[in-house]
Order: sequence, then structure tokens, then C-alpha cells
Amino acid sequence: MKTDLSLHDRNLTLFRYPKLANETLQAWDAGDEYLINHIEALDLNPRQNILVLNDHFGALSCWFSAKHKVTLMSDSYISHQGAVHNLQLNQCHNVTILTSMDAIPNDTHVVVMQLSKSNRHLVWQLSQLRQTLPSNVPVIAVNKARDIHTSTLKLFEKHLGTTTTSLAWKKHRLVFCHANCSQPDSPAAIVSWDVPEHHMTLQNLPNVYSGESLDLGARFMLEHIPSDEKLKHIIDLGCGNGVLSVKAARLNPQAKITLVDESFMALASAKLNIEHNTEHAAEVEFIANNCLEGFSPQSADLILCNPPFHQQQTVTDHIAWQMFCDAKRVLVKEGKLLVIGNRHLGYDAKLRRLYGEKSVKLIAENSKFVILQATK
Repeated sequence: MKTDLSLHDRNLTLFRYPKLANETLQAWDAGDEYLINHIEALDLNPRQNILVLNDHFGALSCWFSAKHKVTLMSDSYISHQGAVHNLQLNQCHNVTILTSMDAIPNDTHVVVMQLSKSNRHLVWQLSQLRQTLPSNVPVIAVNKARDIHTSTLKLFEKHLGTTTTSLAWKKHRLVFCHANCSQPDSPAAIVSWDVPEHHMTLQNLPNVYSGESLDLGARFMLEHIPSDEKLKHIIDLGCGNGVLSVKAARLNPQAKITLVDESFMALASAKLNIEHNTEHAAEVEFIANNCLEGFSPQSADLILCNPPFHQQQTVTDHIAWQMFCDAKRVLVKEGKLLVIGNRHLGYDAKLRRLYGEKSVKLIAENSKFVILQATK
């Protein structure tokens, strides 16, 4: 696995976050290199205010901080942590770190961005840029060429302004845009929809997974959340919009509920949904985190988990594995981890390896999903 980014007679040592002993994936991609090469060719005056959107692990922020004032804006706690660690490792100048819910800095000279995987999040960011930037500020985005569709460019045209593209380089393409379109109506920050069978109304900010309808896995999981007066502390790990926590809080009003996610927008959505859909939760907290880092051992009775199998654009199972390991550490003896996953992901084998053959059982299954319970 390559850790040294070497361009223009400079070298950065970069790691993904969290840093894994057997890591096989780089902390940057050819899109980062393409953006760096393009900006270097512009030969900007020093100390420009560069806004970096969706920097995966801080490669762009580290690079541009050498000559410029950098603001990193991302919805990802893990991206924030990756940037902080790589900035420290390379002894870079300080950068300002914001979430996607913060205001776009109005003194920005150049915007560079990795495209969000979610079109709704992309539209949100383009709209925020249009409302803030003067038309002479260049916006330069990058993504894999195969993922820049005609529909993607139409979103740029509609919500930001005049748009052109580069030639492909190492399977990536740049998108050039200026904030000069007639301002369309701003997209709604929150999309709401009902789950009538559970008497819920869910509110979702732009970068929430399955933010326009209840995903099938969560719908299935809702039917199998336990009610037990002995439960004192329930953790919703990878909580998304908090729908599982709403159900858990209703069934277990005596329990403290802790919602954990790496998306700041997910946590903000979950807070809205807990507030609007529950009345008697004993105590609720919302924590942006990398899985259960820093949680006290033997502090939870039940952990609900719907693991992601993507990190940014990469398919990976290390997040699920870390979630399962962290859960085992944090659960009390006889505490339970309840996991839902697609059948093909093979979570049963991972859980049996970690918790023991006899400590894992199938709770429910359908044609697409399985729900597994692992007991510590």
C-alpha cells in the first residue's frame, strides 16, 4: 500500500483513518492528483483562500495548506479525523475545519471538491455555493469519469452555473463551474416522510443514507427490536436518521439511548427524529465518532447495528468488523449485539469468529436480509 504522495518535487505521507495495521487502500486517489496538478498549473498568488469540499482523508488540505489558507468542509467525522492526523504527520499549516451544515466562507477565492456520492448532498452544496460565491470564483470538482454523467453536469448548470469538463486523466475528469446561473429555489434542507405502520414522521438532512424513504433493512429491523425492562443502556451504532432509536426508545423508556454515526447530518436528523417521535426516553445522547472509539468497556446492554459496507467510494468490510469488535468490548457480559445485513455479506461467519460459535444465532431472515444476535 502506497503512503507517499510525490508531486512537483514535494512529498506527503498520508494514511486513511483509522490507520490499520494491514491497510491495503491509499489515502488519496488519482482525482486528488488531478486537482493538485491543475491548481499548481494555475500558479495562484500565495495565501489564497481555498475551500476544499469533501476531502476524503486530507490529501488536498495538506497539499494546499503549504501556500494557501485552507478551509476543509465535510460531513464526515472520519474525514475530519483523517485530515487532522495527516496535517499533524506532515507538519502542515493549520486549516479551518467545518461541517457541511456550516456557512460557506464568503471570502473564498477558489473552490476544489471531490463530488459527493449522494446527489442530494451535491445539490445542497452547489446551492450553498451559488448563494455565497461571486461569479468570478472558480469551482473545480473531480470524480471518476464513469460517475460524471450528463445528469451530473445538468445539476451543476441548474444549481451553480456555466459548466465545462476536462479530458479524462487516469480515469478521472474535472468539472469547471462558476456561480452565475439565475438562482433557482433553494432545495429544502429537510425532507420528511411518514412511516405509518410505526406512527413515525422522519426528517432527513441532505447527506443522510436513504434520506427520501425508509430503507428495506431498517424496515425489517424495526420488527425485531426487543423490549426489556432490564435494558439500561442501548447504543444505535451507525444510527443514520435514528429510526431504530425511535423504536428502541418507545419500547424501552427506562433505557439511556446513545446514537453514534460518522455523519454530522445523520446525527442532526436523528436528533430531530428523536425529539419529534418520542416522549419518554430516559436519556439520549448523540455522538459523532469512528465506531465506538473511546467508549467505556462493559457499558451497554444492547447495541443495534446496520453496518455500512462503503467508505466514500470504496467497498470495504473493515467498518463492519470494527463495529463488531468495538461492540464486544463495550457490551456488558450477556449483553447483545443485534445486526442486520444483506445475506451475501456473510456477517454470521465474522460474528461467530469473534463471539464464539454458540453465541451467535439467527433472529429473522427474508429473501434479502438476515438479522443476527451475538451475545457476549
